[in-house]
Amino acid sequence: MDSSLNSAELQHFISQEKEKAMVNEMVAKLTNVCWDKCITSTPGSKFSSSESTCLSNCAQRYMDMSLIIMKRFQSMQ
Repeated sequence: MDSSLNSAELQHFISQEKEKAMVNEMVAKLTNVCWDKCITSTPGSKFSSSESTCLSNCAQRYMDMSLIIMKRFQSMQ
């Protein structure tokens, strides 16, 4: 019985770690995509207003599309 509890705890831990890895991967992709799209010159000490707006819009669109894709995959199962 104790081993099954440990197995359940281990499965939960593995599941949480997979979720963390997926979030980290999404943030890395979002950063790369939006940086390449929005930062067209050498950045200074702060972003211009157009760069800030572009980064914000890009991140929002990326998150929205990721959510739509996740929901679509979940509905297929």
